[in-house]
Amino acid sequence: MSKKSPQSLAAELKPFVAPFRVDGSSEFHLKSHKTADKGGIDKDKGEKVIDANRKRLNDFQEKLYAQDRWSLLLIFQGMDAAGKDSAIKSVFDGVNPQGCEVTSFKQPSTKELDHDFMWRSAIALPGRGRIGIFNRSYYEECLVVRVHPETLAKQKIPPRLVTRNIWRERFEDISAFEHYLTRNGTVILKFFLNVSRQEQRERFLDRLDEPAKNWKFSMADISERALWGKYQAAYQEVVRHTATAAAPWYVVPADHKWFARVVIGSVIVNALEKLDLKFPEVDDASLEEFKQVRKALENEGKGVAVRKAEVKKASSGKAAKK
Repeated sequence: MSKKSPQSLAAELKPFVAPFRVDGSSEFHLKSHKTADKGGIDKDKGEKVIDANRKRLNDFQEKLYAQDRWSLLLIFQGMDAAGKDSAIKSVFDGVNPQGCEVTSFKQPSTKELDHDFMWRSAIALPGRGRIGIFNRSYYEECLVVRVHPETLAKQKIPPRLVTRNIWRERFEDISAFEHYLTRNGTVILKFFLNVSRQEQRERFLDRLDEPAKNWKFSMADISERALWGKYQAAYQEVVRHTATAAAPWYVVPADHKWFARVVIGSVIVNALEKLDLKFPEVDDASLEEFKQVRKALENEGKGVAVRKAEVKKASSGKAAKK
């Protein structure tokens, strides 16, 4: 793959990044973001972009790991059947798993409920040089918990602290936490996979029709679907109050899975390219040491070659005597 200049790569990816970025600089309305947008390209063109981004991501990930300075946190949120799992699998296909870890956050355990709502996410954060992927995240505390406020009782929060301001307070806590992380070298990219209610219905039917997908179906999904309006309002509030320049949201059109992958891969590659990642340079002392090691290895190779020649000569002499 030919190397592109930062300017040309940024320009190439801009149509798949800029329209979907929400950084708090303007008013956000979820309804203004189309779920079936295809960015003016067809699926064939999209697949080429996806493949190119995979190669770029693999190259950047190696440098990120070797440089060991920055870390990358990717947060995926969306309604059931929005395509989070398949998007993660597709975008990171071929990336070295040693430098990348996916954490899926399910219903909190008893141990997790004995801590603050950010605790289980904090202990799963990626270290320097690594990519951490959160399949759902601490944002569930302002989504599922907000739609089902009765679950707050299970979190053992002192009653006097559970006021009508709790959601605003959680937005403030999350934003402060994310600013803290970015100031310490963690790049945060947040993706809301924006799927339509009709497309979700089709995907649920698909899970029922195909035996290989039956395991994905849950009656709880249907119960949550009945609360669609409340979830859409909750997502709008989350994006509106936690989108910042330091930790932007990307509202990804998710009705066409292939285009969602175009956007996600382009956003990640674009962000990594801005870090100016490079393999660490070796100092003069190490280079001199390398020369000595090379000389020793080459001499070792010569010795092996001599011994092989001597063995071959001895074998030929024995054969001649016979």
